[in-house]
Amino acid sequence: MRGGSNRLLTPGQAADYLAVPLSTLYSNWRVWGLKAYRVGRHLRFKERDLEFWLEAHTAT
Repeated sequence: MRGGSNRLLTPGQAADYLAVPLSTLYSNWRVWGLKAYRVGRHLRFKERDLEFWLEAHTAT
């Protein structure tokens, strides 16, 4: 099991977490392969999924 929080983040919170503009997140989340969830009509991201994605895309 991956570490990190299972908390759902709004797109604004996810953009802040990734340090990118909200518009960049909206236009690229699928291209980047980020896992997102629909809660009703709202888009949400799990904090642990963002952590996992960042770990997988760390510059060396």
